[in-house]
Amino acid sequence: MASFSLDDIRSAADAKYGSTDITVDEKTTVHLLNPLRLPKEKRAQLASIQDQLDAEGDVDQEKVLSDAIRLVADHPRKAEALLKAVNGDLAVLAEIFETYGKGAQVGEALASAA
Repeated sequence: MASFSLDDIRSAADAKYGSTDITVDEKTTVHLLNPLRLPKEKRAQLASIQDQLDAEGDVDQEKVLSDAIRLVADHPRKAEALLKAVNGDLAVLAEIFETYGKGAQVGEALASAA
């Protein structure tokens, strides 16, 4: 029978469900946390944001994507630095969210199954 330490399990979880890291400048790297690493309340808010993006009709995509980044960023100050650097460029915001989504897909599939 195999035996694992909790540190082994944590390392495996970090490797599999790690953050999406975006370097803003020399001093700032924003870590966008995998949904499974977020508290339950934030996971629910993220699902709501995704629903808003998927909904038909008039939605302010810049605001919704910015809210998503603020929600999953490891620190509010870093989220604001990233959003300031993006400067409202919707294409860049969409690319950030798409890149984050690709990194988080495994975690989301497991979360929805749970």
